Amino acid sequence: MLYLSTRGHADRKRFCDILLEGLAPDGGLYLPVEYPQINDAKLTQLREVLASQGYAALAFEILSLYIDDIPADDLRALCAKTYTEEVFGTKAIVPVRTLDGNLLIEALSNGPTLAFKDMAMQLLGNLFEYELARRGAELNILGATSGDTGSAAEYAMRGKKGVRVFMTSPNGRMSPFQQAQMFSLQDENIHNIAIEGVFDDCQDIVKAVSNDHAFKAEYKIGTVNSINWARLLAQVVYYFAGYLQATSRNEEKVSFTVPSGNFGNICAGHVARQMGLPIAKLVVATNENDVLDEFFRTGVYQVRGAAHTYETSSPSMDISKASNFERFVFDLVGRDGQRTKLLFTQGVGQQGKFDLSADVCFQDAATKYGFVSGKSTHADRLATIKDTFERFGQMIDTHTADGVKVAREHLRAEPMIVLETALPIKFAATIEEALNRQPERPAKFEGIEDLPKRVVVMASDVEQVKAYIQKHCD
Repeated sequence: MLYLSTRGHADRKRFCDILLEGLAPDGGLYLPVEYPQINDAKLTQLREVLASQGYAALAFEILSLYIDDIPADDLRALCAKTYTEEVFGTKAIVPVRTLDGNLLIEALSNGPTLAFKDMAMQLLGNLFEYELARRGAELNILGATSGDTGSAAEYAMRGKKGVRVFMTSPNGRMSPFQQAQMFSLQDENIHNIAIEGVFDDCQDIVKAVSNDHAFKAEYKIGTVNSINWARLLAQVVYYFAGYLQATSRNEEKVSFTVPSGNFGNICAGHVARQMGLPIAKLVVATNENDVLDEFFRTGVYQVRGAAHTYETSSPSMDISKASNFERFVFDLVGRDGQRTKLLFTQGVGQQGKFDLSADVCFQDAATKYGFVSGKSTHADRLATIKDTFERFGQMIDTHTADGVKVAREHLRAEPMIVLETALPIKFAATIEEALNRQPERPAKFEGIEDLPKRVVVMASDVEQVKAYIQKHCD
């Protein structure tokens, strides 16, 4: 399997090369040259694998379609090492439960940091360690987080040989629990950098450093954000697992609703659908930062500056520049790398937007690719959390509540699976506002907010971040 850049670069690379690289040399994102196709016989085989061997075996089957430069036995062992009941708290790894009729929730938050990011990040940590050992190399990971990516990455990479993590986050814009999960880590290979700004500023810094090819090469910079294809690929697996749990026959379809800010989680659903998984609709659920909802309604993608990126009670979606959206747009415009490059460099980069409303391809977003969308506000998520708890006895976090609210607007005959984003304890203040009670806290996180913090606060300045990396690598 070879991979290409969404911006048309001539290179074609193999999986382990892009695993360590992150962004393509032209600033684009990597995608497979073609999506492997799942026919009826293969889907039946996958159904049997999940039922008889479990999630780790299913992960191997999906990943092996995209990874041919890791020996099969090694890849199988990496999947088995990653997806265990000990790490994820349940044998099913991602159990699907009924909320109401044909409205289902797929639990993705049973990992070490109580958020769906663990599903991919735990695998990524093991892949990094494996490949770096094969090459006798080191990697300095530079990441950006709006809340959950950072802690998932740090917990996955702490103590890993040959890996350092430099994680940027928007200063003061994560929940106290999210901050504590990251900043309380004392591991020498973990570095937290709180940026004076919003998540988009952090993300821009990561991209700027990645596009400084000399610095990137000298300091061996890699990424764990969902701009890294390996992370997105790992997320494809739980779409298959969700579908297979919600159906008994291959003729059945399901839809998925995904709380989305950076478009990584739902982009994995797009990949699964392109592979042939019987997905009817992919429903994008946004919060008040509704750039993606605006695009799927109007065809206009208009990013917003820091002043208009709102601080909300579902903070992991407080994003106005969705990195992974470029992967979908590349497919939407017929895999035209030059056109994609113009849309994101001249359009987004120079004008802050692009407009596909009059382009015939925009209709394909809904008809060919199955995308629809909706928006949820603070009042909506409070009402949804309250209703879900009072009627069904299920406590959900703020982002999952956004998903449930929007999912209800798009219910049809087929099962609708909402991807759970995190456990409620990560957003305790809003849960208490909605229910007048505190969510349950796992024993291992008791008193985490009171632990000593290890973090540096820094201006939104690429050169300062580069200087910090140099200081701790030289």
